[in-house]
Amino acid sequence: MTRTFIALEQDESLQRYLGEIIHRMTQDLPGPRWVDPAGIHLTLAFLGELNDQQLAEATRAAELSARSIPSFEYRLSHPGIFGSPRQPRVIWIGVEEPAGNLQLLHHQLNLELAQRGFEIDTRPFAPHLTLARIKAPLRPEEQQRLQRLLAVQDRQPRSPLVRVRHLSVMKSELMRAGARYTSLRNVPLGLDKG
Repeated sequence: MTRTFIALEQDESLQRYLGEIIHRMTQDLPGPRWVDPAGIHLTLAFLGELNDQQLAEATRAAELSARSIPSFEYRLSHPGIFGSPRQPRVIWIGVEEPAGNLQLLHHQLNLELAQRGFEIDTRPFAPHLTLARIKAPLRPEEQQRLQRLLAVQDRQPRSPLVRVRHLSVMKSELMRAGARYTSLRNVPLGLDKG
């Protein structure tokens, strides 16, 4: 069984940019478990534990969904949290892609996965990159520091543009030091476009 998800991996320039953001935020807020920038990805679909046949079907769904979507660019937008301000669970940074290709790719992928019997997340798609996970509730002073950090990050210079040329079928291995991600298959975008 393989713990599987489908995602957009990040290039080295964006990893460096995110590493700088994480480094600055860690100085003021050491409590959360900050993500290794080399492993940051944009999840399109989390599929859980798959056997070999299911993995082949998921890969086929990725291939078919990617064919009609051209390569596109996005950039990072504002930071935010999942959870309440008093008890955040995740610190993330959003993604903006005004042309709509990211939303279309997500929609096409969900259609292809659903046709193959996979359970689909029906929540609205909120593209983001996870920067940190928070297990324990933050103390009031940490909550205030986090809110200040998010406000400062929201005013940072624009991120580099990220060119998306493929999506990746990924394996996730849970380790004591955190998850380790391995690309099982890169699927190019836009093969139907010539």
